[in-house]
Parts: sequence; structure tokens; C-alpha cells
Amino acid sequence: MTRALIAILRGITPEDALPVCGALIDAGIDWIEVPMNSPKPIESIAHMVNAFPDAVIGAGTVLTTSEVDAVAEVGGRLIVSPNCDAEVIARTKARRMQSWPGVFTPTEAFVALKAGADGLKLFPGDMAGIGALKAMRAILPKGTKVYAVGGAGPDNFADWIAASADGFGLGSAIYKPGMSVGDVATRAKDIVAAYDRAIG
Repeated sequence: MTRALIAILRGITPEDALPVCGALIDAGIDWIEVPMNSPKPIESIAHMVNAFPDAVIGAGTVLTTSEVDAVAEVGGRLIVSPNCDAEVIARTKARRMQSWPGVFTPTEAFVALKAGADGLKLFPGDMAGIGALKAMRAILPKGTKVYAVGGAGPDNFADWIAASADGFGLGSAIYKPGMSVGDVATRAKDIVAAYDRAIG
């Protein structure tokens, strides 16, 4: 079962990438991003893609088309950004990858969709708030996928889902540099259980 959860492994190293990725997949999270401001992110992505070809693995904090190309060259399938950049989105789709740009306003949301985004990352979720998602949902095209990132987690999954969130990106709630694989596995299992409860 593929859940609408993206694990954000900010700060992961190539040495830790495989065991952490394996723990996440075992727990039931198979969409995983390595932010580009992590140590040697392309190397980490390459390791994970080769070991877990069925998972949707790629990069986060992607700001340029050259970064999109670098991820594509190692087999990445997912590009997530903190911002809405039409050129990055277009290059992502040209390279046949999933595009999830960050948006905060209706204007950014429509720019992203026009450029071909597969879904929208409402970021920072805690700043935008559940009310903003409800308001935007009224004007977004039917079927638009919106994931809440930043401030969304096990304690409020149900509230966000009630406001029409389709899924979530999870960073420090699931992984911090230096965390043991066992701790990551425990957090991932708890998050998956909370998500499953929230969606009923």
C-alpha cells in the first residue's frame, strides 16, 4: 500500500541513506526525498534508487533545472521544491519525474498547475494554516492534489484531512541527522499508524 506520505531526509549522508530508507519502506512509507542541501544528496539518491527501485525516491529543496537533471541522471523519480518555479517544473516533467513545487498562495498554485505540476506542496503548512487550505480548495481545479508540509504530523493529520489535505511531507518528525535507524523505524511506524487511523 502506497500512502500519501513523503519522508524528508534532510541532512542524510550516503552512509546512512540505505538503512534509513529501508526502515521507512518496511514501515510503509515508500515516497522519499533527500533535500539538495544535504551532504552529497545525489550520491544518497543513487544508492537508494539502486537498492529500492520500486520506491518513489528523489530530491527536495530543488531550486534549479541543473539539479533536476542531476537527479534524473541517477534514476530519481521525484522533485520537490520549497517554491514555485515554472522552469523547474517544466524540466521535471520533461525528464518524466513527479513535480511537487511549494506554494503558499492561489497565484502560486495556479502557476504551478499551468506549468505541469503533479501536485502542490502547501509550505510552510503551519504558517498557511488549515483555513488557507480550505479557502484555496474552493478555487483549485477538481482533483488537484495538495500535501501539507511543515507543521502537519500525527497530532493533526485528521484536522488537515478534514480540511481536504491529500497527504503530507514529514521532516524532523521522522528523521534528524544522527538519529539511529531504530529510532527512525519507530517514528515511521507511529506516523503510519496515525495516518491510517486518520484516513479511517
